[in-house]
Amino acid sequence: MASVPTVPATLIPGDGIGPEIVESVTAVLDALGAPFEWDRQAAGMAGIEAAGDPLPQATLDSIARTGLALKGPLTTPSGGGYRSVNVRLREAFKLYANVRPARTIVPGGRYENIDLVLMRENLEGYYVAHEHFVGIGDDPHAVAISQGITTREGCRRIIRYAFDYAVKHGRKKVTLVHKANILKAITGLFLEEGRAIAREYEGRVAVDERIVDACAMQLVMNPWQFDVIVTTNLFGDILSDQIAGLVGGLGMAPGANIGENTAIFEAVHGSAPDIAGKGIANPLALMLAAGLMLDHVGCQDLSARLRAAIDETLNVDGIRTGDLGGKASTRELTAALIKRIG
Repeated sequence: MASVPTVPATLIPGDGIGPEIVESVTAVLDALGAPFEWDRQAAGMAGIEAAGDPLPQATLDSIARTGLALKGPLTTPSGGGYRSVNVRLREAFKLYANVRPARTIVPGGRYENIDLVLMRENLEGYYVAHEHFVGIGDDPHAVAISQGITTREGCRRIIRYAFDYAVKHGRKKVTLVHKANILKAITGLFLEEGRAIAREYEGRVAVDERIVDACAMQLVMNPWQFDVIVTTNLFGDILSDQIAGLVGGLGMAPGANIGENTAIFEAVHGSAPDIAGKGIANPLALMLAAGLMLDHVGCQDLSARLRAAIDETLNVDGIRTGDLGGKASTRELTAALIKRIG
């Protein structure tokens, strides 16, 4: 049998529970025979300890070389003027698309058979953070002002990505989520470009529109009406966590950050320092992110085996971590997954 070429990739264990869940994921990937050749690098608090910077130059250089990374949760230190590591990574590698799929794996929750994908614009909007205060009297922070930025090119890029994703993955509909009734410029431009691009896919992908507050309500009342959702940075940040709640929470929520030349895959939950070192962390969000990473490099057969092993371990073997109603430790869940992979 021909050997599979190795794929260089940066591995960032992260902080808190990060090293534990990364250990779990890499063990499962090894059992699958995944092709990744890891270059381990530090970031977050580990980056400060290693190089005095939560995003060391060595880590940036590694990602620039590999164009591919799997990242555990990171902690941005409070104070000291440090900016969010995740935001810095998105900016450094122009990771314009944040892809957040949500699929029911564990049945019996409030919602069954959820299968939808949210596409969040990752570089613009209010997260550009052009903010300042205006003083009045003796209060220097009497007025806070924030300016968001939306560019026509940024809108086109994320919306076209959403429609192309729908075509590639056999999705039937894209929903444009906006607030153009009130924010007529910053989200009106997004809606304008969405309507224009949708015409190019007429007959292949259906399109509809939702005002963001109505979308939030309808995700609770009837989430099955949605297929692919595409929206701006702030709205996507909020709705993606809401969507994760439909399938069991952030412990089941993978994320992919996609740019022209680089892709970074992650668990979107935090570093959970309160349970770090206790051996009870749920590695499945990062495991599912690794599945997206396998898809990205053309190993769909391996990602399908990984998802099947997760489904069987949880629902046939009944082995689950505490957040999913079980009693398994991280290592016990990992061992069960490896056994299923065979």
